[in-house]
Amino acid sequence: MSKNSVGQRVFEAVGGKDNVISLTHCATRLRFKLKDEGKADTQALKADPEVVQVVQSGGQYQVVIGSHVADVYQEIMENNALGESKEDSAPKGNVLSVLIDIVSSIFTPFLGAMAAAGVLKGFLALATTLHWMDATSGTYQILYAGADGLFTFLPVMLAYTAAKKFKANEYLAATIAFALVYPNITSLASAGKGLDFLGIPAVLSPSGYTSSVLPILLAVFVQSKIEPIIKKVVPKSLHTIFYPLIVLLVMVPLTFVALGPVGTIIGNTLGGVYNSIYNLSPLVAGAVMGGLWQVFVMFGMHWGFVPIMMLNLSNLGFDTMAPMLLPAIVAQGGAALAVAVRTKDIKMRSLGISSGLTTFFGITEPAVYGVTLPLKKPFIAACISGAVGGAIIGWAKVKVFAFGLISVLSIPTFISPNPKIESNVMMAVIATIVSFILGFILTLVLYKENQTAETIEKTTTDSKAQTTDTQIQRVVLKSPLTGEVVALSEVPDPVFASGAMGKGIAIQPTKGELLAPADGVIMTAFPTGHAIGMKTNDGVEILMHIGMDTVELEGDGFTLKVKEGQQVKQGDLLVQFDVERVSNKGYNLITPIIVTNTNDYADILDLNQVEVLANEDFLVVIK
Repeated sequence: MSKNSVGQRVFEAVGGKDNVISLTHCATRLRFKLKDEGKADTQALKADPEVVQVVQSGGQYQVVIGSHVADVYQEIMENNALGESKEDSAPKGNVLSVLIDIVSSIFTPFLGAMAAAGVLKGFLALATTLHWMDATSGTYQILYAGADGLFTFLPVMLAYTAAKKFKANEYLAATIAFALVYPNITSLASAGKGLDFLGIPAVLSPSGYTSSVLPILLAVFVQSKIEPIIKKVVPKSLHTIFYPLIVLLVMVPLTFVALGPVGTIIGNTLGGVYNSIYNLSPLVAGAVMGGLWQVFVMFGMHWGFVPIMMLNLSNLGFDTMAPMLLPAIVAQGGAALAVAVRTKDIKMRSLGISSGLTTFFGITEPAVYGVTLPLKKPFIAACISGAVGGAIIGWAKVKVFAFGLISVLSIPTFISPNPKIESNVMMAVIATIVSFILGFILTLVLYKENQTAETIEKTTTDSKAQTTDTQIQRVVLKSPLTGEVVALSEVPDPVFASGAMGKGIAIQPTKGELLAPADGVIMTAFPTGHAIGMKTNDGVEILMHIGMDTVELEGDGFTLKVKEGQQVKQGDLLVQFDVERVSNKGYNLITPIIVTNTNDYADILDLNQVEVLANEDFLVVIK
């Protein structure tokens, strides 16, 4: 089958023009938004020899093609008379996918800041409980302001990210949010006093709208629908003053008298439903959440639970769901470490140890995608262990009093700042230890490596002999980046991590310069600068993808230095990128460097480096 025909096969398999809402592409994938993903023939696509993989995530139907995805995209656009498409301001698809897409897009940009603030808040609670610090001291007050400020003025953060998602004016959205958390408004709410606008009452909760979630999200969504109407009505010459003025005059009162109360009611209802289910059997609720949490994460469904956690914290001052997740996280670490003990594969042992330890800090992707999930039984063992630990935490009614990334470091956030509210922290510690140990033991029992030590030794010996015999027939690639060397299996993307795109390695860059790893020609140079495909003079086809999902930045922070068809020399600057700017926007810069025509070679070998400098030898292609 030719490349020229793959586009039409893919387009027909996803349901054709009647089913396609929009189509974009990144370095390796066609990203469809479909009216009905059920109409797509996923099995036929997976069976297509030129389709690497199919991924359904976040409301997108992604067809992984490889480095020639731009050609396939162009073929589809031309043959089916499709215009250039961009992300819709409001995602379409089933309700669950839409909600997950919205929540993840809104919360992800400042998740790191929330996690840091949450951990700091927890350690301050620990410090006062153990009498390490006086809550009236200036040191405590300053640190607490840093920890609690984000949560107090959370609507402002949400307004900005929601505006970006809904394609509304970010600064007007933030201004609306500032009105919601304005000190005078908060004081009136705390005093229980009424408030009205032109005689229309505004309903306020006792804390006003500080730490609230849904009211500002509803407000920004409505703002995104009103702004285009106002822009049409107001002459362009008067946009600078009158367009933002009218938006504020309409949106601020509307939020206080209608959208805010509606959002509060919806939030209270959602929180009430969850707490009703939880109160029926905290033990069962804990077992379900602890056992299935990593499954939810795999499918992106975990974002659907974030608003409930935030609503509980806002309405009740605590949340019972988040603590149930800690056993699920550390259990994956126990399973990964057990694989490291059991395996005879040196790389798997190293990955098992490193990824197992990172789970203590709430990072499970390397363990799940690199170790437990591919081996299946360790993943099942970890899920069972997470269910046991979650059940213990549910039974003990453990609570969390600050939002943040759930990890061992977040345990201090389980300490109650209110003597009247009990939270059994010791049971949380016990449940965490039980889940970790149980995950370790169950994996040792269930997982049996198919390959014996003798086989591995023979394979290693034969490989070395083959390498020696063919030493002349090899290509040594230079590192295109300076940074930390990471196994491809640890890349937080299942397509890259699985090796489906080809063998290679990844680098976590510390310097924002991507250089040519060899002499050759640029085959693909994305205008966004996030990915480069090239073919060396020796015929090695290389894909270098700077960061995960960085295509969404649309070139912000990236400067492309080459063009397609350009001849380059080893060490030539291909892309310049701002490491700090991209990282601060919430994107992981881990960069897979893949030999996409791996099947044309006997093997692709790395040099077992921990760190590498640009222009150093780092990858050997055996012909």
